[in-house]
This record gives sequence, C-alpha cells and structure tokens, in this order.
Amino acid sequence: MDLTHLRYFRMIAEVGNLTAAAKRLGVAQSTLTTAVKRLEKHYDSTLLLRNSRGVTVTPTGRELASSAGEILGMVEEMEERIRGLENDDVGEFTIGCHESLGAYFLPQFLNKFLETDTGIELRVWNGTSEGVRQAVIDRSVHFGLIVNPLPHDELVMIEAFRDAVALIGHSEGHGRPGTRAEFEERLRSSPLIYADRVDQCKQIVDTLRGMDLLPERLITTGDLELTKTLVLANVGIGILPRRVANYGHEGELVVLSPSFPEIPDRILLCFRADAHRTAAWRRTKQALLEHANHLAPIPAARKTPNPAP
Repeated sequence: MDLTHLRYFRMIAEVGNLTAAAKRLGVAQSTLTTAVKRLEKHYDSTLLLRNSRGVTVTPTGRELASSAGEILGMVEEMEERIRGLENDDVGEFTIGCHESLGAYFLPQFLNKFLETDTGIELRVWNGTSEGVRQAVIDRSVHFGLIVNPLPHDELVMIEAFRDAVALIGHSEGHGRPGTRAEFEERLRSSPLIYADRVDQCKQIVDTLRGMDLLPERLITTGDLELTKTLVLANVGIGILPRRVANYGHEGELVVLSPSFPEIPDRILLCFRADAHRTAAWRRTKQALLEHANHLAPIPAARKTPNPAP
C-alpha cells in the first residue's frame, strides 16, 4: 500500500470531485484515477461511484478515508519526532566515568547543563576506566570520561584534561611542611594507604620499594574514596589522584613532596566513531569538552623547603 495513494484518496473523499482534488494536489486527474484503481484492486472493493456532480464514496471508501486520516496523522507525527531528534536538542545520553572522577567533574557540569532549556536527558554510569571503555564499545554508554585508555579502532578519543597520582598527606599531619629528609622519615614510618586495584597506585608502590622508601605497614582499600577518607582522618599517607584529593577539601590534603614519585594521568572523552551525531549529541559532547576545558589546573604541589644551613 502506497501512502501517496492514501493521501490522494483522502483528498478525493474530502472534496467529492476528481477534478477539484487534482487541482488541490497539483497532479493530473489521470494520476488520481490510477491511484483509485490500484487501491480498489488492493482491497478488492469498489471505493468510489461516479455521478454527474463528481463521485460518491462507498461505505468501504468512507472507512478507508477515515483510516487513511489516522494513518497519515501518525506518519506526520512520527516524521516530526524523527526530525526533532535529528535537528533539535532532544535526546537521552549516558555519561560513563569512574566514581571518584565523577565526584569532582559531574556536579558543576550537570548543574550548568540542566539549567539550559533543552529536551536532553542525561544518565550517569559508573565503573572502572576499563569498564567505561567497554561500555562505550558496547553502546550502553554514549560518552565516557576515561583515564589513560587504550586505543580502539571503534572509538574516538579526545583529551579532556589532566591529573596526576601522587603521595598525599593531611596538611596538619603527615603532610605538614618539612624537609626532604623529614618527609622520607614520615613516609617510612607511616602507614601507606592505597587502592590496590588502581594501576598507578601499584606503580608508585613499586617505585617506592626500589627507592627503599616503602613503609612496612601497607593498608590497601577497594577504592579511592575510602583512601581519601582515611588520609583525611590522618591515618597515614595516601596514594591519590590530586584532583580527587582536592575536591571538597581544598587545602586539607596536599602533595607530600614534589620530589617523590608521581604518575601523570590523561583523562579522555571517548565515544564511538559511528555514533549517531544528532544536534543533541553534538551539544552534549561540546558541553562536556567545554566544562573540562574550564576545570581548574591540577592543584599545585607545595614546594619542599631547602634544608637549614
């Protein structure tokens, strides 16, 4: 069944005359006659009866004209929705990231984004960077903020911002000012707290071991947030991303010493290369990158004072 034939028939039924219908539609009368014949053949029913004043619609013709109005209305509504999804700020997107990264990145981003009058709905998906990367590949996450991801042929990766994993102490406890020698002594004698599933933390532990600075007491945790809580309580020295250490407690947690090992992190915005790039998709991507670009610099490390002469 051709939707064009339904449009033609509906107009014929509305005006009751083939000539008038042809003028309104801007087509030849023979085109309408052919359309009616094809519909009658398709339904095996007489739909119109000719008379001196034009045409009379049969009972089956009236039913077809009524149903055609409903069908064409649904098609028009569907087309408007599809055009809206392509060209308007309408859509639903999922942003994936590690919980600790989301804790400092998402609050201000979401507050600003949701203040705009758009029809875009956002969801948040949390997991490890590897898990977020896989979720983007699997299409369950539209945009991933991923730390040091491995490249993938199906993904586009754009650097959003940077961070660094470092040895962190409480500013009034293990991280209080001191000389390099004093910091080394605190490091050796204090518990070292870190998330043992985070590769950067394990790399720093291995480096400290090679420098003969690894303390005897190691406290491993399941995540960065618990590590941060313990360092805030001055339980020991922690291994944390500097942005994670700083958010919500600016100045309380500090880099122990800039001379100690530190591992740089690159946070990339990742999405599928074949993503359906509607207007709403493009707006969301741009908003994420703009927010990343306006993040404060990595919290500065405190300078270690020179030893007294």
